[in-house]
Amino acid sequence: MTKCSHTDQVHMVPARTGGCEECMGAGTSWVALRLCRTCGHVGCCDSSTGRHARAHFETTGHPIIEPLSQPKSWAWCYVDDCYLDPAALKTPG
Repeated sequence: MTKCSHTDQVHMVPARTGGCEECMGAGTSWVALRLCRTCGHVGCCDSSTGRHARAHFETTGHPIIEPLSQPKSWAWCYVDDCYLDPAALKTPG
């Protein structure tokens, strides 16, 4: 089992928007939304045409996302290509 070594980059940040930032700007739609746990960026999932959550990772290097609609149900690390236990994402405060 792959272990993630990026949980130190997780912050308790609020979502910056209620929808995919890039899709809303372009007037396009999405399938599901992902929250960047480093900065609060909201992007669309890999099943969406834009794949903006992944594009955000590729641009910024922010490794961990979780679903916006069901926070704490799961998380994903792009770098280690693995799911994470949401309990591993707890941060102080």
